[in-house]
Amino acid sequence: MSSARIHRPAKSATQSGLARTKAWLLEFEPETAREIEPLMGWTSSGDTRQQLRLSFDTREEAIAYAEREGIPYRVEEPHDPARRPMSYSDNFKFNRSTPWTH
Repeated sequence: MSSARIHRPAKSATQSGLARTKAWLLEFEPETAREIEPLMGWTSSGDTRQQLRLSFDTREEAIAYAEREGIPYRVEEPHDPARRPMSYSDNFKFNRSTPWTH
């Protein structure tokens, strides 16, 4: 039986907000490597479990599900970035820490 990974997804580079980053996901690790189809170059796999993503509100719910179903799992804690709140008007402050270069 394949193991699962429980994590909270990070925001993508194109996101400015925190949408779709609050839920915890349970994703299965691939059991076999992907194969390259020689004619078209597509990748394929016979492992259908890696297509499955289960969403939970809390980490405890995801862990309880994995234990109830007998799925070996590992939990990856989220790395919340240290954000510096800044408004648009701070770009034009008189006492700006770094001067404009253009």
